[in-house]
Amino acid sequence: MAVAENALKRWRKVRAFALGLPGAAEEFPWGETVAKVNKRVFVFLGVDDGSHPLGLTVKLKDEEAHAHALTSPGAEPAGYGLGKAGWVRIPLDGHGAPAAELLCDWVEESYRVIAPKKLVAELDAR
Repeated sequence: MAVAENALKRWRKVRAFALGLPGAAEEFPWGETVAKVNKRVFVFLGVDDGSHPLGLTVKLKDEEAHAHALTSPGAEPAGYGLGKAGWVRIPLDGHGAPAAELLCDWVEESYRVIAPKKLVAELDAR
């Protein structure tokens, strides 16, 4: 049970980080949590109600970050053809799951790919 609790803590940290980015908004399409900027999803956060394993999906265009994310236990290219566009699903539970800080780095990378230049400049100015 401690693993699930740690996964939930990571999930909450990552969600708070994502929603703290300039112009970020939370929505619940398909019953799952997503963070959007300019009406475009930059991180899929799934559900935190225990009906599915905790995880997140981010778009990583940076080859190094993309390759690193795929080394996480259970990580895989996202379904529905999103994997071809650089989206990676990363489980948050289980042994060896990435630390919240690394997950936040990946969320920021995904945000930078999706967000308008004006908002990325705002983030850089912080």
